[in-house]
Amino acid sequence: MDELEKLKAELKKLNIEYEKIRELPPEKRGEFGRELNAKKTAILAAIQKAEEAALDVDVEPIDITAPCDVNQPLPSLYPVSQGSAHPLMSELDRVISIYQLMGFDVLESRQLDDEFHMFDSLNFAKEHPARDGYDTFRTEEGLIPPAHTSTMQHRVLKKYKNKLDDGGEIAVVVPGRVFRNEDVDATHEHTFYQCEGVYVSRDCTMGQMIGILKEFFEKYYEQKLDIRTQPGYFPFTEPSLEFMIEKPKALGGKKGDYLEMGGCGMIHPNVLKMAGIDPEQYHGFAWGGGIDRLVMLRYGLMDVRYFESGNLNFLKEF
Repeated sequence: MDELEKLKAELKKLNIEYEKIRELPPEKRGEFGRELNAKKTAILAAIQKAEEAALDVDVEPIDITAPCDVNQPLPSLYPVSQGSAHPLMSELDRVISIYQLMGFDVLESRQLDDEFHMFDSLNFAKEHPARDGYDTFRTEEGLIPPAHTSTMQHRVLKKYKNKLDDGGEIAVVVPGRVFRNEDVDATHEHTFYQCEGVYVSRDCTMGQMIGILKEFFEKYYEQKLDIRTQPGYFPFTEPSLEFMIEKPKALGGKKGDYLEMGGCGMIHPNVLKMAGIDPEQYHGFAWGGGIDRLVMLRYGLMDVRYFESGNLNFLKEF
């Protein structure tokens, strides 16, 4: 038995001695109790000293995050497989790489912005319903979690307009997370991803925009696709279109089945002016669409809520 154990045994015996006090005559109880207290104090001090000495020893630190001892095999209840990229991130990388092969630069969007970039710089009227709190989240300080990646359009135009001065063009895609005050269901989420495209040059046309989008979707779905457009409305483009593609064969698409994939159009002259670009000399087009829907269509997923659920069984499928 080591010294610490001996001291603890003595303390235990001493505690039993206290029971004898009640058997002694009253005049002897005080002196007997004082003697026991003195012994107990001495033993407790010795125990403390012994414990401190035991701690003051060089030992190899223990990894408290390890599930078991380094010499023991991992128990079956601990997962041993490595994690993987989230399917949205993997597909977003794929989307970006397609645009990069077309010569587009990439600028990431923000997750918190202001009224000017969200609305004013994009030609939104002061009374536009999108400014209402029922449609757009706002912080107590008045900042806005972006409802669309178009919130970056003004920054893109200002950041890259020197390329126009050098005789080049602005060609940028903007991926980012966006937030909408939506009623969540199988096809609607309050948090999702978009990818914005912005192109400006002296002589760009709507035909070029349609060609770029057609090329992108054919590369992404790896098949030739018919496309269709129909008139739309966005404050920051004029004219505005809704872009549709033929439903891919992998999804059971038949001739004549079309899916709307996003909005697009020629950048409104007021938006160019706000960024210091002369709309008399330069023209531009822009487009935007959701990444979540792209992935859902590619893999035949029926519920957009899977992406934000944190369900490992779902994520393991990718």
